[in-house]
Amino acid sequence: MPLKLGIPRETAAGEKRVSMDPTVLTQLTKLGIKVFIQKGAGELAFFDDDSLKEAIIVEDIKELSEISDVIWRVKPPSLEEVNLMREGSVLIGTLMAHNNISMLKALEDKKLSSFSMELIPQMSRTHSMDVLSSQASIAGYKAAIMAADLAPSFFPMLNTAAGTIRPSKVIVIGASVAGLQAIATAKRLGAIVEAYDVNPDTKEHIESLGAKAIELEVSAVNNNGNAYELSENEKNQQQQELANYIANADVLITTASIMGKVAPKIISRNMVNMMKKGSVIVDLAAEDGGNCILTKPGKTITHQGIIIHGPLNVTSQMPSHASKMYAKNLFNFMSLLIDDKSDYVPNFEDEVVIGALLTKDGEVMHEGTLELLNKTLGEK
Repeated sequence: MPLKLGIPRETAAGEKRVSMDPTVLTQLTKLGIKVFIQKGAGELAFFDDDSLKEAIIVEDIKELSEISDVIWRVKPPSLEEVNLMREGSVLIGTLMAHNNISMLKALEDKKLSSFSMELIPQMSRTHSMDVLSSQASIAGYKAAIMAADLAPSFFPMLNTAAGTIRPSKVIVIGASVAGLQAIATAKRLGAIVEAYDVNPDTKEHIESLGAKAIELEVSAVNNNGNAYELSENEKNQQQQELANYIANADVLITTASIMGKVAPKIISRNMVNMMKKGSVIVDLAAEDGGNCILTKPGKTITHQGIIIHGPLNVTSQMPSHASKMYAKNLFNFMSLLIDDKSDYVPNFEDEVVIGALLTKDGEVMHEGTLELLNKTLGEK
């Protein structure tokens, strides 16, 4: 019997992505996998049912769940959606169980196996499966576009009939995938760009994009190259040094986040107060609480003439390309779970497979998540 793969319509508020696109659908079909897609699942990503006609269109989530051996999702399912799944079936998606203990308990109760894409170990062979990087690149790009839209001034230098307009100065905090994409996009828009990251090894990457690396006396990396958490005194020194740079910026884009934790508060009220009126802050970490102390997640506010934007689910604002990239990441990971006959036979000795494994037949397998679950249950 061919493997049956289900693609539901996403139900999280504001979510426009879908875990499938026509190209990946064709690849799956060629492998002999039978794909079922809930009616209208791709509409918000501009993939209508006709563009996904190689799949079998199913009316509702209940029917889809009863049919599917494996279900792909973008966001975590609701408790109702988990309960509709067949016992013994497999869920694959960005499940973020550390934020959703009730979902985790439902997976246990239904004896479901699940793989969480954000848990995939970071190594060269998993680059093509890295949903965090693929989606973060979109967020970084959109952050620069949002900043340019909100800014009351041009990004590039312009020679006009009214004289020369100087370019805007953009500072990016955090030089991971999102930060680097924000740097590259702001540069393409013509801004002068500077960037800071606690890891001094990012200097080369920053400068390769034509930006200036901000170097502070405080580093969160020891002599062995290992990161450590800054002390309160070091955090204060970091903020004081950064404040002088930020005070001269027209735009500040912050991207610093830590998986499973509240975003570090890097930008204090005093640092914001030092900025010029008309300056813009785009806080990409808003979903995790924000890097700026004044950020209001999901809102755009003005504080003493400074515009502070706290966007949520930024990747969903580019649903077509985000869905294409996400579906390809899932397809590449799925290749580790099936054999040459496309039967589901995961190799649980593979470090990538076991690294992403959240639950197996209902048992929580991921060590960090299990510790969190036991702690949560122990506190009740």
